[in-house]
Amino acid sequence: MRIEYSPILSSRFKVLYEDEWYLAIDKPPGLLTIPAPGNKKALTELLNLEGSKAGIPVRLHPCHRLDGETSGVLLFAKGKKAQKLMMELFHTKKVHKLYLAIVQGELLKEEGCITRHLAGKPARSNYRVLEHLHLCTVVEVEPETGRTNQIRLHFKGIGHPLLGETRYAFRKDFPLSVPRLMLHAYQLTFPHPITSEEVRIQSPLPSDMVRVLERVRRG
Repeated sequence: MRIEYSPILSSRFKVLYEDEWYLAIDKPPGLLTIPAPGNKKALTELLNLEGSKAGIPVRLHPCHRLDGETSGVLLFAKGKKAQKLMMELFHTKKVHKLYLAIVQGELLKEEGCITRHLAGKPARSNYRVLEHLHLCTVVEVEPETGRTNQIRLHFKGIGHPLLGETRYAFRKDFPLSVPRLMLHAYQLTFPHPITSEEVRIQSPLPSDMVRVLERVRRG
């Protein structure tokens, strides 16, 4: 029996992709992927609560995580078996993730690779400049590794912390206030673990980041 989440979730969440085995949600900022100690408000629990109310017997399991402040594509598996298959793709680096970020300052190179170790482990982030703006730069980032807070730490390490960064050295002289960390997971590409077809899931830039860019462009 094919189980569909889209009809019961569409009133509260934007569904980007769904098939028999997987579901991708356009994660809003401000929600954790899974519960943290002292904080039970997490997207996984909210989705499964909606499924339980609708009598769906299969639970959703996250295949990866996004930071609480990060928005964008978040993939879930329908059941543990599907989750295991997808996580194997992540482990063997067959899943390609692209992020959009707004960083402080002007990056001098139009593209580059940041290779700073994090927590004693090698980490690589490729980036490409999309737009130069006054006091900040819009970049597309493809992390080759998946270390905790990798993009945030890498750009902080080269002197260009993300706009809205409060944990890792936000430069207080930036003249505009921003509502959150300016980081968006906009594309996920992978060979489907069941059908072998290439799947590409995209999420448009959210309205809060669009508004920040409009303000910066106006000067």
